[in-house]
Amino acid sequence: MSDVLNPTTQPTVQATEAVATMASSTRAEVLLDASHVKKHFPIMGGVLRHQIGKVYAVDDVSLQIYRGEKFGLVGESGCGKTTFGRTILRLEQATAGAVSMNGVDVLTLKGKALKKMRQRMQIIFQDPYGSLNPRMPISDIIGEGLLAQADKENAWGTRSIRDARVGDYLEAVGLRRDYSRRYPHEFSGGQRQRIGIARALALAPEFVVCDEPVSALDVSIQSQILNLLSDLRSEFNLTYLFIAHNLSVVQYFCDRVGVMYLGKLVEIAATDVLYQSPQHPYSVALLSAIPVPDPRVRKKRLVLRGDVPSPANPPSGCRFHTRCWLRERLGNPPECSETEPLLRSVGSGHDVACHFTEQVTAQAAQEAAQAQSIIDTVAAAED
Repeated sequence: MSDVLNPTTQPTVQATEAVATMASSTRAEVLLDASHVKKHFPIMGGVLRHQIGKVYAVDDVSLQIYRGEKFGLVGESGCGKTTFGRTILRLEQATAGAVSMNGVDVLTLKGKALKKMRQRMQIIFQDPYGSLNPRMPISDIIGEGLLAQADKENAWGTRSIRDARVGDYLEAVGLRRDYSRRYPHEFSGGQRQRIGIARALALAPEFVVCDEPVSALDVSIQSQILNLLSDLRSEFNLTYLFIAHNLSVVQYFCDRVGVMYLGKLVEIAATDVLYQSPQHPYSVALLSAIPVPDPRVRKKRLVLRGDVPSPANPPSGCRFHTRCWLRERLGNPPECSETEPLLRSVGSGHDVACHFTEQVTAQAAQEAAQAQSIIDTVAAAED
């Protein structure tokens, strides 16, 4: 895909071997197994406010996340990435499916069992401003979860013990212990996100959902937060689901990547494999949009025509077929609009949901990019 994606650097053999080594060591234990997860939101209407439709935010998503890995989830806005992350944490009630954490089905837990499981699964929110209560000092913001999970064994109900733990985690994220007496408005955006990270880690979780944790930060701060998250993963034996829009950030940070489109998972692969050789037409177009910081490198973007269909009325068959450049190139085969493609293996750990993934080649992508209209090309350049 070099003429379309045109990356400035290619992963080295050592990097590829490092990913393979990580995979062999972490895949021995599946930490989180999401199976056929669905989350549909009802559309209410009429005089009596009855249900007149559904929004298929997450529709039959299955994936496994291995202990110790950083799994990235990417896709356009509205594809269901954040809803999926919130659903597996029980922040949203799933419509159907199962989510297993070390063999325990999270979606069926209730009462004390669910409360205990929440200690093992935490989230870092996207907005470092809106996710912190402006009326609470930092000690209470971070200690709120500790207080909720307090018992005789951990003694987190004792203020001095709770405050000492809050100070420890503030230091772990690079902040001073005496910051616990301050309020959120006294901190910068990067510092607030560090506080959010400390809040998530204070309960010593095993699994953390990072919901676009750097998208609201300056570029100079983003690398600091990413490096901090990487260091904390090693220090506290964490496993991440990293949700992001920025494909360059995902390439730098994640071990494996899943690509979502309109509530469906369309491709899963190791990061270096996906970025070198995407096998789904949507992944090809998505990666072609990554800007190249070298002015000497000329790259032609593969532009998708039309708008993203409504998740309340998704297309039949493959949900991407209404915008698919490969379908148009193949003469609009009926399978694309009639039969829903399932994820199938095209290599070691590389799964793709496309009927004609074997036709996704560098030459086909290049020819599709060259054949697009000048108007589409200019519009993409302006975006």
